[in-house]
Amino acid sequence: MEDLKSATDSWPEFTLAEIRELERTYKELGEASLSKEFCQVLATSLSFAASHAGRPAIPWQQVQSWFLDKLKGSRTKVQSSSSKTCESFVNLSRESFPTVEPETSQKPKGNRIAELNECQFEAKSSKDSAWYDVASFLNHRVTYAGELEVRVRFAGFDNAEDEWVNVKEGVRERSIPLEPSECHKVNVGDLVLCYQEREDQAVYCDAYVLEIKRWLHDTEQCRCIFLVRYSHDDTEENVDLERLCCRRKH
Repeated sequence: MEDLKSATDSWPEFTLAEIRELERTYKELGEASLSKEFCQVLATSLSFAASHAGRPAIPWQQVQSWFLDKLKGSRTKVQSSSSKTCESFVNLSRESFPTVEPETSQKPKGNRIAELNECQFEAKSSKDSAWYDVASFLNHRVTYAGELEVRVRFAGFDNAEDEWVNVKEGVRERSIPLEPSECHKVNVGDLVLCYQEREDQAVYCDAYVLEIKRWLHDTEQCRCIFLVRYSHDDTEENVDLERLCCRRKH
């Protein structure tokens, strides 16, 4: 409990503008705003905002905790109202009913996340099924199917290439490039991000490792060969470690 308190004590305070954005988002999404993926996206978007410049980055846990407090407060209001109605039928002689104050939505505090001087996320483009680093999250919306989407600005591209991306299926933490000494981290069956080179384009796409030919090597250069199958077109190819990025294992 002390560790948790220490963590929350280090969270930066939300600004008034950020609170208004959180209020608007909760009103629009309700419980859907509690998902980890969405909280990560929203925390990054708020941290990149011009009004947040020079302040510590907002952890996604802080955003989720704020929404949780908001949800608890809303439920307390509903439960209090329901209890009053029930008691009025049971005991009509009572002049008043006890009210239950909703839990506060006061902003908690907690651990800072890493400084946002690097890309923290990557997103999948619907145009070529490739993954690109995210420069910023511009907006969010809920589809008719109840799915969360964010409008993404890809790193190195202008606004003409912005896309709406499904948070659950198309946004994730950035894949990790590997050093020659880290080739042991890749195993058969792993999902990896692989640099696919074609005549018309060269992009990073999802692929599964089918086979590995391991060779002795030093820490300067990996000689291992990885047979991969790309997820979007089912083609197979032998590649070296330099073309692979591994996924974080949680």
